[in-house]
Amino acid sequence: MDYIKGVKCTAIVLAAGVGKRMKSDVPKQFMLLEGKPLLYYSLQTFQESFIQDIIVVTGKEEIEYCRHEIVEKYHFSKVRKIVAGGKERYHSVYQGLNAIEECDYVYIHDGARPFVEQRMLTDGLEVVDTMGACVIAVKAKDTIKLSDDKGIVKETPDRDYVWQVQTPQIFRYDEIKKAHELVMERDDIHITDDAFVYECAFHKPIQLVMGSYENIKITTPEDMDIAQVFLRRKKRNEALKPFDIKKK
Repeated sequence: MDYIKGVKCTAIVLAAGVGKRMKSDVPKQFMLLEGKPLLYYSLQTFQESFIQDIIVVTGKEEIEYCRHEIVEKYHFSKVRKIVAGGKERYHSVYQGLNAIEECDYVYIHDGARPFVEQRMLTDGLEVVDTMGACVIAVKAKDTIKLSDDKGIVKETPDRDYVWQVQTPQIFRYDEIKKAHELVMERDDIHITDDAFVYECAFHKPIQLVMGSYENIKITTPEDMDIAQVFLRRKKRNEALKPFDIKKK
């Protein structure tokens, strides 16, 4: 894909979660995975990509730690700003959007998803350039049941049309910023992701882009165990790649 076309892409990486379900005193985004903070892995992927700028959103008390122990320590030169998040996820995203000075497309990503891939970034850019909005997702493996408020099954949707949404979620910057401004006016606590913000504001189509079943969000202690398996396998596969021996 030709990236020399004057577009500017910024990534907002969210690292402001408390992580109550992790049952840890350390925020999950700073917990160590194979010796490095969880946040390191997604930042590294964006650092090595065509993304020009990164905005990190974290807790107010964690800004200095994030700056010194992650951004500076691992030389993430594309991180332009570290800003404090808000009460809910969409408040944190809004803080990140306000920190962007100039941008065409914005990638909004959960810092607790360490296995985002370069392919997702490039596939997403191709789609958002046409559609204006897209989200990384995978097709549901399990049968899904919809229930009423008493837990009684009401509907079984066709699994062929059921997707599990991941991040990054990618949008035209001006549109997603306007969408968040509209939501902030209502202060709607039922907002669960940025695609929902976009849907509520504009009722425009959003394209689903195939992600990866390894692009998990670390939420519970069991997820950290799974992440260790994925990371060790990734390192092993990279070590087994043949060397590019140039003929003399």
